[in-house]
Amino acid sequence: MSMKTKAAVLIASAAILLFTLAGTLNGVRASSGDGAYRQIQVYSEVLSRVRQEYVEEPNIPAVTNGALHGLLESLDADSSYLSPAEYKDYKAHLTGGRATIGATVSKRFGYASVVSVLPGGAGEKAGLQAGDIFEAIEGKSTREMSLAEIRNLLSGQPGSTLTVSLVRARKAEPQKTVLTRELVTIPPVSDKILEDEIGYLHADALPAGKSQEIAAKVKALQKSGVKRLILDLRNCSDGDESEGVAVANIFMSHGIITYLQGQKYPREAFNADPAKAVTSLPLVVLVNKSTSGAAEIVASAILENARGDVVGDKTFGEGSVQKEIPLPDGSALILSVAKYYTPSGKAIQDTSVTPNVLVADNDDDGALPDDDSGDTTAEENKKPAGQQPDEPLQKAIQVLKKRAS
Repeated sequence: MSMKTKAAVLIASAAILLFTLAGTLNGVRASSGDGAYRQIQVYSEVLSRVRQEYVEEPNIPAVTNGALHGLLESLDADSSYLSPAEYKDYKAHLTGGRATIGATVSKRFGYASVVSVLPGGAGEKAGLQAGDIFEAIEGKSTREMSLAEIRNLLSGQPGSTLTVSLVRARKAEPQKTVLTRELVTIPPVSDKILEDEIGYLHADALPAGKSQEIAAKVKALQKSGVKRLILDLRNCSDGDESEGVAVANIFMSHGIITYLQGQKYPREAFNADPAKAVTSLPLVVLVNKSTSGAAEIVASAILENARGDVVGDKTFGEGSVQKEIPLPDGSALILSVAKYYTPSGKAIQDTSVTPNVLVADNDDDGALPDDDSGDTTAEENKKPAGQQPDEPLQKAIQVLKKRAS
């Protein structure tokens, strides 16, 4: 078979595959009048021009692979196309027991972005901060990777290392940072009693079972005589959405907590169960730009059911369900099929959660060391402990006091 014939076959195959995906994703039945065939013609023409007129002989399979990555990523950050090799690696990582860098990573502005860093984890030891951008992982640009591939690379055997090119505000050049993968340990829920009989709880993540821990802490605080509660979900971005529903139910005896819905996914509502409610004390939920996923379900349910106030900064915006779709050639789609909505009908992933009492974060966003000559180390990269007052917490206390007066 000649090179031209091979290229023609690849072009036709790529166009057909993209057309099939587009039809599946949009639920469109192809017809000569709906414009779908014109889209195939445009894509085929582009590929043909690339093959014939590009400055050098193009790698058509690589071009097609990149087009498929772009197609899925244009939908949302959580939808991914995995090549056969990437999908094989992805399935290998699903076995569990893998170590991670101790940070929640999503994709924003085309690159891998740190949503939050788990206290005591590998990421914090290396000096990672929320908002850091991984321009590259092991020398490969994250702009060229799907989110599924990025998360695969960030996990591995305990004690293994990886090098990232890290971009942070006020630094002109990316800095090489070496991260060591460690098994994740979620810190327990912390609690204490503040002034004026205000109980305070802080959760760093909401994995399975965390709602029971929070419920037990709430009961203990009530027995200690607290009259009001603050639930601190700042920097809480890891966890299960079902656990977010359970946590909201601790504070709610009625109302819609959230619901799931998608084009082919029938609406599934999650309502508060009175039997699972633990407290009716006045409540404030603290959030910030690193509050994501399950924690956003809690905050939006409390706010939109008028169960309490939400104080802090606008949240990250994450909440969808993915479906794994294997393809005949060994590749696969990781496709978002439903989104979580607030009680009023806002898609959390699209709109985030805006507090009714806005207070900007006052944590120091720091900067990497000025020495660009080599790799950063954990000691060099640590930011000094801040002595600034916790303004969002102080505002939450004020809000509770006003509600009681």
